[in-house]
Amino acid sequence: MRTGTLKQILLITDGCSNQGENPASVAAIIAEQGITVNVIGIMEDKQTEQPAGLSEVEDIANCGQGVSQIVYKQVLSQTVQAVTKQAMNETLQGVVNKELQQILGSPRTMEELPPEQRGEVMEVVDELGETCDLEVLVLVDTSASMANKLPTVQEALIDLSISMNARIGRSRFSIYQFPGRKKPIQQLVDWTSKLDSITSIFSRLASGGVTPTGPALKEAMHQFGKKSLKRRLFHNEYPDVEEA
Repeated sequence: MRTGTLKQILLITDGCSNQGENPASVAAIIAEQGITVNVIGIMEDKQTEQPAGLSEVEDIANCGQGVSQIVYKQVLSQTVQAVTKQAMNETLQGVVNKELQQILGSPRTMEELPPEQRGEVMEVVDELGETCDLEVLVLVDTSASMANKLPTVQEALIDLSISMNARIGRSRFSIYQFPGRKKPIQQLVDWTSKLDSITSIFSRLASGGVTPTGPALKEAMHQFGKKSLKRRLFHNEYPDVEEA
């Protein structure tokens, strides 16, 4: 069974968007393009009540057919890995369900199969999770209130890179911040298989400004298309050279 490349946007934020279009509506458009939108909302370690701004986290993920979590800063690293993997497995289960419906000729899902068959299908999902190609565009909120959370975000993304590269399938990442200087987003790291280069970048990041989450998500969606175009141009110009 071939799944192609699984594509995800991972939005990391601590509050409500306050500029531009509705981010949940944008997430729905992104999901229609086959890209899952996952969202992690970060709370301060001493906060006891969820800020009102984080209520949209779940809405964005639901519309983006992804996974959402609201977590304390101290457990961000484990959450980033868990959300990425959970979203990948849910996407793969959807692919397998479609295959089952074609094979069985009826709208059956894994949950409707007998326990033994369900176990066999889950083994297929687990195997696909290890072997499929994965692309994750990480979109980091760098508005003023995120200033003290960025070192934790950096550590979490390095841990994500390590865990994803332990898979058999190829994993690629890119990182963008929002707001950008002149645009809704600004590239920090171009598509790569290892995120060890982000240490120096995060140390120079300046936080501040508004939170244009909707426009940022829309621009992030377009980066997947630009990546594919650049790859095609590269291979047309250097057909005998493998892209790094």
